[in-house]
Amino acid sequence: MAPIVRFAPSPTGFLHIGGARTALFNWLFARHHGGTFKLRIEDTDRARSTKEAIAAILEGLSWLGLPWDGDVVMQSERAERHAEVARDLLARGRAYYCYATPEELTAMREKARAEGRSILYDGAWRDRDPSEARLNVPPVIRLKAEREGETVIEDQVQGKVTVANSQMDDLIILRADGTPTYNLSVVVDDHDMAITHVIRGDDHLTNAFRQTQIYRGMGWEPPNFAHIPLIHGPDGAKLSKRHGALGVEAYRDMGYLPEALRNYLLRLGWGHGDDEIIGTEQAIQWFDLDAVGRAPARFDFAKLENLNGHYIRETGDERLLALALPELEKLLGRAVTREVAARIETAMPILKPRAKTIPELAARARFLAESRPIPMEPKAQDLLTPEARERLGRFAREIAGTDWAVEPLETALRVFVEAEGVKLGVMAQPLRAALSGSTASPGIFEVMIALGREETLGRIGDAAGTAPHH
Repeated sequence: MAPIVRFAPSPTGFLHIGGARTALFNWLFARHHGGTFKLRIEDTDRARSTKEAIAAILEGLSWLGLPWDGDVVMQSERAERHAEVARDLLARGRAYYCYATPEELTAMREKARAEGRSILYDGAWRDRDPSEARLNVPPVIRLKAEREGETVIEDQVQGKVTVANSQMDDLIILRADGTPTYNLSVVVDDHDMAITHVIRGDDHLTNAFRQTQIYRGMGWEPPNFAHIPLIHGPDGAKLSKRHGALGVEAYRDMGYLPEALRNYLLRLGWGHGDDEIIGTEQAIQWFDLDAVGRAPARFDFAKLENLNGHYIRETGDERLLALALPELEKLLGRAVTREVAARIETAMPILKPRAKTIPELAARARFLAESRPIPMEPKAQDLLTPEARERLGRFAREIAGTDWAVEPLETALRVFVEAEGVKLGVMAQPLRAALSGSTASPGIFEVMIALGREETLGRIGDAAGTAPHH
């Protein structure tokens, strides 16, 4: 039977990086086994759930390239069904009304704490006669948890995990106002959605024991559980904002490509030998739960950057241009003309090998988009001595009629320095400064090709002091 999995975030914030990895593992598991990947928004916390957060989750998944199957299930729309199951558990004798007041519960806990006992609910209303019901207290419904024996979960990542039933309390499944609690809603939804595998963070492992008891109470088959270790920061502490526990859209805005982030998240806690670069098709072929590690993974920005650099080099120039232009326009404070955009696309093969993020790529392309006369860095300005300027002026006249391709331009420069009786570097450094305004740039001849004849001669002329300014 093909598996059915789900990703079920709470919309109280953005799609954070841990959630994104959980979604990815579910999606890959479904795709690997020819199954179904469903999306459920657990928006039962009405006070904290926002429309913006729901939109951010859907947008984050779409950007990451993790499409879900079928309609999105909104948990809040199913509250009546959840309450119906709570009443069903009552009818089966697997749940009961509890009339304890908040004050009584506080007193019970304080007494237990003072006596060094467990502060779990003591089950005071568990076996009381219904005739003792308090008419002035709206009751909650509690699950009649099993008291004897133990609950065992054969977890597909953690292995066999056991808890003594005596350590579990009769959890509330329906509040006094008639609203269902988290653990009940999750079980009912997973059952009704025919979920076969629940793949989620291991911070939910304790919930799995409680949820298993609800399944048993209803006579339902629990799903297969797989609890994956959380992501930690580089220092081994739980991932926080300072480590990079940001929303997925923050990574997009920092200039990471979705395929690089997918590859990086895949390698956080899952491995296939020494393979580091794993494309999506390959990941679908290889992914299964048996290769998920039990130890927490550590987030490492340097690794993510290196991977992103790899994917930038593999990406088509047209797509990179579309991603880099908004960043470039931010740097320049103005729109980029079509002519300049074409110039940058031509130069993309020489710009992308060293860029690790999209903003870095835009910064490397900036000199191509500057208006003449281009700004000069002080070190570049220092190279433009009176002698160097004169020489640049003579070189511009030499190449004005040359075929505009790398080889003829390179030959022209070699012939020129020989005639001038100087070393290549003596000419190449001022030429680089004239073309880029900097002492570092991609290859000079490739830059000349990208700039085109007119712009190249104009920039050399500006530096030589012989060109009419725009």
